[in-house]
Amino acid sequence: MAQTVAPPTATTPAVPAKLPLREIAPWAVFFGILMLVLLYFVGAEQGATSVFNGTDVHEWVHDARHLLGFPCH
Repeated sequence: MAQTVAPPTATTPAVPAKLPLREIAPWAVFFGILMLVLLYFVGAEQGATSVFNGTDVHEWVHDARHLLGFPCH
């Protein structure tokens, strides 16, 4: 079986789109704060620094604590 190879064609190189920092910054700050809040609830929401009374939050994030290497027992 013979294979045919298409000759290369002249095309313009792909140029990545410019993303203005002013449009990305609010989302980056929002997700950064969200990640810090989630990290607090997974890693430190227990004991003297707890925001909510009881162990409800601890039970909800118990497996995530072990997965991320936080001691809880």
